[in-house]
Amino acid sequence: QVQLVESGGGLVQPGGSLTLSCTASRSIFSFYVMGWYREAPGKEREFVAAVASDGSKKYADSVKGRFTISRANDDNTCNLQMNNLKPEDTAVYYCNALSPGRIDWGQGTQVTVSS
Repeated sequence: QVQLVESGGGLVQPGGSLTLSCTASRSIFSFYVMGWYREAPGKEREFVAAVASDGSKKYADSVKGRFTISRANDDNTCNLQMNNLKPEDTAVYYCNALSPGRIDWGQGTQVTVSS
């Protein structure tokens, strides 16, 4: 089992930037995918971005060109750099990690984009 802790959320103006971090309680080397999802009020949780152990990345169409996901095996972290934020990016952002037979989730971090 692994504990995932997200950080870096907050209030930012439209057009601003934030970097979210997901820190794992143990090595992330064995996770074949790490990803970020978000859940806005009244909406279902949706996929944002993912990075595989081979370095390949995937993004939701709504964030392509604005968000960048990365993973650092040495630091046991997975980061989400978010640029040009929009009000519709407001949500609780969750990190997850996929390993054989299980998916682990963090507790989430709030991102609010508002002027």
